[in-house]
This record gives sequence, structure tokens and C-alpha cells, in this order.
Amino acid sequence: MLDLNEKSVLITGGTGSLGKHLTKTILSRYPQIKRLVIFSRDEQKQFQMSQLYPNSKYPGIRYFIGDVRDADRLKRAFKDIDYVIHAAAMKHVPIAEYNPSECIKTNVMGAENVINAALETDVKCVVALSTDKAAAPINLYGATKLTSDKLFIAANNIRGKRDIRFSVVRYGNVMGSNGSVIPFFIDKRKGGVIPITDPEMTRFNITLQGGVDMVLHAMETAWGGEIFVPKIPSYRITELATAIAPECRQEIVGIRPGEKVHEEMITSSDSFSTYDLGKYYAILPQVTNFSMADYIRHFNAKLVTKGFQYNSGQNTEWVSIDEIRRLITEHVDPDFKV
Repeated sequence: MLDLNEKSVLITGGTGSLGKHLTKTILSRYPQIKRLVIFSRDEQKQFQMSQLYPNSKYPGIRYFIGDVRDADRLKRAFKDIDYVIHAAAMKHVPIAEYNPSECIKTNVMGAENVINAALETDVKCVVALSTDKAAAPINLYGATKLTSDKLFIAANNIRGKRDIRFSVVRYGNVMGSNGSVIPFFIDKRKGGVIPITDPEMTRFNITLQGGVDMVLHAMETAWGGEIFVPKIPSYRITELATAIAPECRQEIVGIRPGEKVHEEMITSSDSFSTYDLGKYYAILPQVTNFSMADYIRHFNAKLVTKGFQYNSGQNTEWVSIDEIRRLITEHVDPDFKV
């Protein structure tokens, strides 16, 4: 059982939607945490977050201004840290397409800086956040996150005798996160028109708490080298629009550059090394630092069928319109009304 009491945890991108929810959950579950370091480059967000979680009330919390592009700052921040959750990223697809080198500096070089800093300090576990867009990527953001995933998985090969594990969690759209479609649609309904990129479009859906629970699960169970993928439902973009704004006209505006109609988290090529762990799938590296027989026995892991794909359009579990509304009220906006 994961116990972070008397441990030190650092979250890169700690002022983002998931970082804030991780902070809330960790402080609630582990009141005796030694240190919880919120590492990000946005001073205004850090100031606002410090009003919610002041050091006077939460003596273990620390706020570090820093950028994952800055290797020296990371090394200093990682000193005496046990667990690192790497959530910092440039994630907006159109912005990444227009500013490719900036996206590479943050998502690829930043990942390498995190790995090197962890290897040079006493960090015991690193969990990096990925995205469904990293599977068979067609945009730069997805390509940089796939590269980041590969870097973190390969880091297990260069750890030597260090007691450290690197793993990745990959999931779909986080419900209500900054820049996501639900807050966008809620805002757009004021104008009476909801823009729909493609009427066939589907997306995976996970709540912020679901994402947090998955990160904590990886921190507890990872042997090093896994890409964890949750079993989550999908929704149709048109039904999401209907759930949020049934009275509004839906206007087809076309797919944005670098956008997919359906998202994929496990490709058919991944099926040869993907195992069903029950609540999650795990994509394992081709070469592991542990016994596969021991892993399979320990987790009762079952290899998926050859050619298996995990695709939002071919999912077997779907969120209904009524369920979407309930989830929005419960996880995004308690005052939401149709």
C-alpha cells in the first residue's frame, strides 16, 4: 500500500489542473507528508495556489518557481525528493504546431532533464504523464509525448545499481481540465452555437480524480518500464454538445490541424507487449529489467490478443448524455444546469 507520510514528493507542472488535484488528494490522504514541492514556471498560479494551500496550514508544502528546460534548477529541486510526478508539458495541439521548437524544448528536452536530475539525486520513483495523442501520433504534440514516453521507459536501462523506477501513465481527455472541451462548450452555449469539428468524432473520458488515482497506482505498483493505460469510457462529441447545450445549434467547423477523429491509446503494434492487469492495461518494453514470468504471476497479467487496439471509436463502454451531465456536475461545475 502506498504511504507518502514522511516522504517527499515533487510535481512538475504542479499548478496545472492535474497538479492541483494531485496536491488536494495527497494532502488529504497523507497529512504527515514530509514535503510536497509544487514546481512550475507560472508565478501567478503559484501565488493563487498558495492561497488555497498555505504553508501555515500545510507545513510540508513548498512552491518552487522553475522550468523543466532548466536542468540545474531541476537538480536543485530534486534534492532529497523520493517521488517525482512529471506533469509539465506544452499540450495545446495548434500552439505546438505553430511553435514546434518550443514544444520540443519543453516536452522532449524537459523530459530528458527530469530523467538526468532524478538519476543524479536520490529519487526512488518517477511517474511521467502521457496522452492518448502519443499513440500513432499525427501532430507534433503527440510526437513529442511519444518521444518523452520512450525516454522515460529507456531510462530504466541506464539506472545501473540505483534504486529508481521510471514509468508512464497514458490516458484520454481529462474532464474539465484547463483548455479541455467541456469548459469550452459551457462557455460557447452563451452564444447559442456549439462548434463541432466532426460529427463522427469520439474521445476517451477520465475524471481528474481518475487521473490522480492512476498516478498514485503507478507510484505504488510500477516495476519500471510500464506505460499504464486505464480502461475508461468514450463519448461522442455531438452527444457531449447535446448534454451541455441541448438548445444550441451545432455547427460543423472542420477538424483542426493535427486533430484525429478518434483517439487511440493502444495500437495494434503495441498488442504484442500489452498486458491486461484488471483495472488497467500495461504496455511493457520489449526488454525488461525484471522477470516477465514473475511480473505475470504477481499481477495475474494476461497478454492481450494479437492485433488488439484500444480506440475511442471502437470502445465497448460509452458515457450517455445523462451520465455526462451527472459527471459535469460532480467533477467539473457543481452549479451546472441544462
